[in-house]
Amino acid sequence: MNLAPGLFTPDAGPAPWRRMLLAQTWMELKLTLRHGEQLLLNLIIPVLLTVALVTQPFLDLETTSGLSKVDFLVPGILALAVMSAAFTGLAIATGFERRYGVLKRLGATPLPRWGLIGGKTLAVAALEVIQIAVISGVGIALGWRPHGNPLAVVLLVACGTAAFAGLGLLMAGTLRAEATLAAANLIWFLLLFAGGIVFPLSSLPDGVAGVLGYLPSAALADGLRAVLGEGGGVPLNDVLTLLAWAVVSLAAAAKYFRWD
Repeated sequence: MNLAPGLFTPDAGPAPWRRMLLAQTWMELKLTLRHGEQLLLNLIIPVLLTVALVTQPFLDLETTSGLSKVDFLVPGILALAVMSAAFTGLAIATGFERRYGVLKRLGATPLPRWGLIGGKTLAVAALEVIQIAVISGVGIALGWRPHGNPLAVVLLVACGTAAFAGLGLLMAGTLRAEATLAAANLIWFLLLFAGGIVFPLSSLPDGVAGVLGYLPSAALADGLRAVLGEGGGVPLNDVLTLLAWAVVSLAAAAKYFRWD
């Protein structure tokens, strides 16, 4: 049977995958930027820490780290920002989306699972660009002068994002939302002080420093200091540490994540 052209137009159907991915990315980013607690975690606290720690007089880091205070702290705060966005913020948001059935309802739409994960990942990456620009601007205003290859920084941030995102998704997909909220904030607080971000691990006993040095926060912070503070090349040991965390955490998240 021949049907007249245009009889059933418009032809309803899913949007092209690029449009779905961009729409989901933009929605995830808007939700983050509109959320007061997320802004506090991802932008306000890192900026305030940068200003407070660099300008206060009682924290002397030069004798233990070999870097000036600003050269030590700003890369560490950049690592903290990546951890805030890719781990703490992602874990909490995804955990509550899972609790309220948002993920389950999105599963009934034409948006594929990879589109949801891709949208969250791209939104985190966009947020990190904003974080790095703001924190770097504040650091430069305080006298920080970054060195090194920008591509090495991109590699470190990408590996760190993958590692922290895997851990965040694993937590959000296996624990209750309230447990995820408590655990993600607790881990963020512990890594801030014991993860090589604002205090050099070299000031700790050798055995303790050796173990803590393999944390993703320490690997990312030390790697960024080696590039931005010392002008070094790609810190291979830090990159491999972050990649190991990324592979294990993402594989575990893919296996154990529950969508409802």
